[in-house]
Amino acid sequence: MPDLAPAVADLLGAGPELLFATVSGAHLYGFPSRDSDVDLRGVHLLRLREVIGLREGEPTRTRMWQRDGLDLDLVTHDLLKFARLMLRRNGYVLEQLLSPLVVHTTAVHAELTALAPGAVTAGHAHHYRGFATTQWRLHEKNGELKPLLYTFRGLLTGIHLMRTGRVLAHLPTLVEEVPEAPAYLPDLVAAKAEAEHGPTPELPSVRLAGDVAALHGALTAAQGASRLPEHPSAQDALHDLVVRTREAAV
Repeated sequence: MPDLAPAVADLLGAGPELLFATVSGAHLYGFPSRDSDVDLRGVHLLRLREVIGLREGEPTRTRMWQRDGLDLDLVTHDLLKFARLMLRRNGYVLEQLLSPLVVHTTAVHAELTALAPGAVTAGHAHHYRGFATTQWRLHEKNGELKPLLYTFRGLLTGIHLMRTGRVLAHLPTLVEEVPEAPAYLPDLVAAKAEAEHGPTPELPSVRLAGDVAALHGALTAAQGASRLPEHPSAQDALHDLVVRTREAAV
């Protein structure tokens, strides 16, 4: 990971409404390239006057900037929007919330993290299945390694989540914990370090397609056998957190 201390200063300068920011993207997934930018994701808080008046605040904010040679990309959602996304089987927001690469945190971040298990359902398999399908089609179109690794990462995260109830987005660790992971994945991760948009090393396309199909089958089986609930249980607690946090910021 690059040194993000200067970036933290930039984030804190944005104001006290930033509730947390973590690193997502290739750095979280365990296969950054030398030229990868840093994807920061998090939550901000709209003041009460920004949600009940005519002048509405931005539910999603995006900022891109450079700091000491680093390209940084920050996307944050208002707390209410983020809570709703947590309840909609959205794997992205859970990965962002639970990322171990924390840049900025608060007590609200800690509460959201504690509530995350109550947002996990068997239906999250649909998110990872759809994500993997989209990335595989992109790989078939451009032949790049990046979408291929995203394909495998999505499928393995989904399988692991269905079996354990834990959100794990780090591909090198997933290779160790999911028995069906193809043995060549560490070599692909090493190749990705050389270039963000490099080509896929020579592997038979039939083999790749077969391995992807096998992982889709493993994900379907894991979902069918999963003990995860069909519906989230954290709705009331998330509602209370949003209300308390908004009221406290008046």
